[in-house]
Amino acid sequence: KWMAKRATRAQVIDEPRTEAGRWLIDTVKELPCEANIGMPEVAVFPSPQPNAFATGASKNNALVAVSTGLLENMRRDEVRAVLGHEIGHVANGDMVTLTLIQGVLNTFVIFFARIIGTIVDRAVFRNENGHGMGFFITTMIAQVVLGIGASMIVMWFSRQREFRADAGGASLAGREKMIAALERLKAAHEPSTLPDGV
Repeated sequence: KWMAKRATRAQVIDEPRTEAGRWLIDTVKELPCEANIGMPEVAVFPSPQPNAFATGASKNNALVAVSTGLLENMRRDEVRAVLGHEIGHVANGDMVTLTLIQGVLNTFVIFFARIIGTIVDRAVFRNENGHGMGFFITTMIAQVVLGIGASMIVMWFSRQREFRADAGGASLAGREKMIAALERLKAAHEPSTLPDGV
């Protein structure tokens, strides 16, 4: 959580001083109760783009942060749906799960790359004493190739978790509100099709 807060300059809201801050805290308090998880910390980070993220070590020790652009440019029912999506990530344990998957896959990449390097070094380069240049070159190439494959697996798994979080957001905030929020976010992140100078 500390690194995410520092990287985004997110400010945790302890004592809300504005009506918008009080609404944000009250909404985030309400959603975890429905999802049966502990109350996460709530933060706001400066960014004109509508965005949000969740991070933390467990379901009951998490942080949900939203951008100033999200609060300023989206309706409250849409912000609630986005918060429901992030609470869905927390409830599903996605932060820890993705970290574990990435770590396990990285371990397998290194392990199998070294095995491939050893086989090529012995079979092709006929090196029987320790590791030769064939081992190191093959291991590096194998790590790149296997690393790409591992990244594709992580991306696929991440996409599945996003779908689950969308379903969680729809369950917590309402299906129509979740659809409206996703459409608004998509429109906000798509580059303008208007030519320069128009």
